Amino acid sequence: EPGPTQGARPPSLPTDNAMEGGAQQSSLWEPPAQDGGPGERDGGEGLPEVKRSQPLFIHSSSRPQEEPRASSLPSIPNPFPELCSPSNSPILSSPALGQAPPREGTSHVVKVFGEDGACRSLEASAATTARQLCETLVRRTRALHDHSWALVELHQHLALERCLEDHESVVEVQSSWAPGADSRFVFRKNFAKYELFKSSASLFPEVMVSSCLEANKSMAHSELIQNFLNSGSCPEVQGFLQLREAGRKVWKRFHFSLRRSGLYYSTKGTSKDPRHLQYFADLTESNIYYVTQGKKLYGTPTEFGFCIKPHKVRSGTKGLKLLCSEDEQSRSCWMAAFRLFKYGMQLYRNYQQAQARLSQPPWIGPTPLRSVSDNALVAMDFSGCTGRVIENPNEVLTAALEEAQAWRKKTTHRYSLPAACHSSPLSAGETWGQCPVGSLPWTGGPPKPDTPVPAAIHRTQPWFHGRISREDTQQLIGRQGLVDGVFLVRESQRNPKGFVLSLCHLQRIKHYLILPSEEEGRLYFTMDDGQTRFADLIQLVEFHQINRGILPCKLRHYCTCVAL
Repeated sequence: EPGPTQGARPPSLPTDNAMEGGAQQSSLWEPPAQDGGPGERDGGEGLPEVKRSQPLFIHSSSRPQEEPRASSLPSIPNPFPELCSPSNSPILSSPALGQAPPREGTSHVVKVFGEDGACRSLEASAATTARQLCETLVRRTRALHDHSWALVELHQHLALERCLEDHESVVEVQSSWAPGADSRFVFRKNFAKYELFKSSASLFPEVMVSSCLEANKSMAHSELIQNFLNSGSCPEVQGFLQLREAGRKVWKRFHFSLRRSGLYYSTKGTSKDPRHLQYFADLTESNIYYVTQGKKLYGTPTEFGFCIKPHKVRSGTKGLKLLCSEDEQSRSCWMAAFRLFKYGMQLYRNYQQAQARLSQPPWIGPTPLRSVSDNALVAMDFSGCTGRVIENPNEVLTAALEEAQAWRKKTTHRYSLPAACHSSPLSAGETWGQCPVGSLPWTGGPPKPDTPVPAAIHRTQPWFHGRISREDTQQLIGRQGLVDGVFLVRESQRNPKGFVLSLCHLQRIKHYLILPSEEEGRLYFTMDDGQTRFADLIQLVEFHQINRGILPCKLRHYCTCVAL
């Protein structure tokens, strides 16, 4: 019979300790004393049979027991601690491995660009959100405080842009950019940011949520969409989209469906059979971007392209999932559905917090001018001793028509004043002359003789953009949100003396020519061949902010650019 194995480990020692100890612990282990003494151990009684599949702990008896070498050496600090952590190592951290999340408590430099190309550097912590950074820029630029200001992430080399949500960390988004990439933050208006909660029924057409309507036949379309928004969930959206095949420049038309489990497309027409549905993208681990130059860079069939960019894709076009819709309404519906799918109830909380901030003064000091919107204006009747709010819609329409007639009478009265006294724009060389002071709309005291009148007082207004082209106008309004009532006034390129009112309605931009005319030596402006006359452009804009007139909707939001 073979004798007991000399290197066998007694069962009193746990197996995990032997495996974790390694070769260094082999010199430190001493067999525990047995009750029977060495004679019993030599006899081989009580020892378990050693199986070949078990690891053997070999005791080194050739050298005497010694203390660990590490304990006898002095403690030497590591001169390169950053090399021990891949997250902080410049060598081990590569774009393929991803960039480390920003540390709490440390400050970071964030560069923000304006629409004019000017740049401003700000210091932000890792917890700074997009809304906090926008409020800081609003205070520094002394802009009008409202919730339409937004921070836009722009990748110029990819022609992609998206509006950051209010709760997103600016430093975290910036850390996801590839080193040396042409990416930046842009500070500008975005009136469509919370239009999702203001006109949700029009944003989700019935044809794109037909499956939800079929499942809830007892509910109206607007009521169904509102229930989805109140619960923080996204309705099932479906429709045709153009898809660019990976690695090719070929676009194919597929029927897509956005469900609770993700985005799918059908390989057989509009079939919803699970055999024909292919999983397309994980929206929770991706960001959705608008494609600004789709036809030039990607050859999109239309101008209404968007892109699903996974977080792991940091640079280059490889990995981008490009889609293209047939019109702007379809693209807006898909983009709103993607936002609801990804953020859910957090999106509605951002909107509620933005509305609550509007009711509070943003800073200590004089109250700033408020923006004109439908929520701030009501129809009132001042014919009696005290004013009253008109609630009857028919009475409101009648009051609007009467007010329009009053504006015409007021304009006619202003035309009856002496030529040098009315407020029509004059040339730079003309003066106030000897006009009676009492007839001037002046609150700063009587003007001095021969004081020059401003050639165009409308140039000081934020809605006036001077001599910009029609294409630049459409791009500017498109960047700041295709919402009903977004407008600007510019100089006409075809008529040197005329102006153009550019207005967005039903996600389309329309242009209305404003022509100056003169009657009996009096200058006025009109858009309807003299039926409604205005002494200047300011009066024209103020009138249409309250009354629709010949326009399809009222003037609600003016496009503006601030200098950083």
